[in-house]
Amino acid sequence: MTRQKPQEAYLLLHNIRSTYNVGSIFRTADAAGITKIYLSGYTPTPLDRFGREVKEFSKTSLGSVVPWEYKKNPLLVIRELKKKVTQVIALEQDPKSVDYKKVKPKFPVLFIVGNEVTGISESLLKQVDIIAEIPMKGKKESLNVAVSLGIALFRILNI
Repeated sequence: MTRQKPQEAYLLLHNIRSTYNVGSIFRTADAAGITKIYLSGYTPTPLDRFGREVKEFSKTSLGSVVPWEYKKNPLLVIRELKKKVTQVIALEQDPKSVDYKKVKPKFPVLFIVGNEVTGISESLLKQVDIIAEIPMKGKKESLNVAVSLGIALFRILNI
């Protein structure tokens, strides 16, 4: 099986609480060929303040290496990438959302996910081009953020 060269695709993880979720997202991002991951707000980074890898991250990332950068303010990331004519897609439940299966990305593309409980803030949603949602058929309202992102990435990027 040969690997395809991916087009430019970025992730922005804003205010994710769990280091385990971040590690899992890095592993999925590696498999999906993501170009770079931006971490913002209080999202934990793969390295502690002394430059050592965080063990919870290591446990779930299984050594996946994806270029990453921390920027406290997510709006700076969005503005920077929009200068490159980047399409911005948020994965969120919202009255303006569309079924993720109908999303056709334009590259370069930035995917945004937010806090495990509160999601993506309204101020960030105002900056995006598309809000994509995974329809829920069960009693629960949502999936884990890492699981949701994996499902959406592989479907939207046609991997």
